[in-house]
Amino acid sequence: MSGRAKGAGPLIKRMVKAGARAVLIALLVAMPALLLPQTTADATQMIALLALVGALLTFVEYIGDYPSIIEFRDAPPFNRLRFLALFATVLILTLICRGEVYPSVLSQWLRELGRGVGDVLDFPYSPVRLMVLSASEEMSLEQVDLIRTHAGIAYLVSMMTLGLFVLIVRVLNWPIRKGAFNFWVNLPLFDPTAGGDVLRRLKRDAHVNVALGFLLPFLIPALMKLAAQAIEPMSLADAQTLIWITSAWAFLPASLIMRGVALMRIAELIEEKRRRAYAQADLQAA
Repeated sequence: MSGRAKGAGPLIKRMVKAGARAVLIALLVAMPALLLPQTTADATQMIALLALVGALLTFVEYIGDYPSIIEFRDAPPFNRLRFLALFATVLILTLICRGEVYPSVLSQWLRELGRGVGDVLDFPYSPVRLMVLSASEEMSLEQVDLIRTHAGIAYLVSMMTLGLFVLIVRVLNWPIRKGAFNFWVNLPLFDPTAGGDVLRRLKRDAHVNVALGFLLPFLIPALMKLAAQAIEPMSLADAQTLIWITSAWAFLPASLIMRGVALMRIAELIEEKRRRAYAQADLQAA
């Protein structure tokens, strides 16, 4: 086999993987519009444009040898878990909304599951209760119940994803189980020359991400309520708006906490490596 053929193999493989990821991103963006009835032509065109842009950015990011924006690209399953969580959330919420027009056994089961989880989590000052309170006064009881159902199922998926990632970190020794962790490739947005000790900055960023992740489920409904007093709010009565707002409300905090846990894990690895290096230096000096 010639050298040119050998070099083309990895490139083709990378292109196929990048293309598959791009298609999945496009499918994620377009899924509510594809599955829900009564989507207007203008909305369809806008969603098609967003899906195309998302697919193009994903393809460009993954076709290169090194990442430019996406963190932990070479440290699976961090990004895979996040994508699967968002995809599952959007899919489940879309099927529940579709069941309002075209009922099915699956949509009915998902709605009952979401209603049960929502009822359990709907207690005073809980994130689900705050999300329910963000409903406008014009909405009917059925629409408010749908918000509670969506919030319950979305929060359940995010908590399950977060718990699974913590299990992978602690039990499966992520991210060094299958090889060394390349710090600069997996954290392209982290500037090592910004000043200060890298270890201290990693721990600080980890704490900030975890704190924001815990606060956002409470802050987002409050900000939505405040924004509704100043500008024309987006109506949660619209199915697609409800799906995307609820998905973002559940996914963004879980994603931030996952990033905080990952950064703290990287800091632990660096600290352990430094400790071994100092111990070895002391032995050599002795």
